[in-house]
Amino acid sequence: MPDAPVTTTPAVVQVTLLTQADCAMCDHAKTVLARVGADHPLHITEIGLATDEGRRLALEAGVLFAPGVLLDGKPFAYGRLSERKLRRTLTTP
Repeated sequence: MPDAPVTTTPAVVQVTLLTQADCAMCDHAKTVLARVGADHPLHITEIGLATDEGRRLALEAGVLFAPGVLLDGKPFAYGRLSERKLRRTLTTP
């Protein structure tokens, strides 16, 4: 009997999105994450920069302004989120 092909399920990437109210770039980041999330397993947690946790995460990650994006707890980007850079990062082993 032939061996069944081995398929691996990609790991879910934990995305932390640091946002603020009335932020057009934050809305853009949410749109980009929704599009990329259709192709990659993402678990997105949105945290306001005005909260204690948001300020702490931003300080630790070096996020200077919203939106801030952390992938699996590591700083990825802040400001306008590049869909191309995000996709490249998620597809690179």
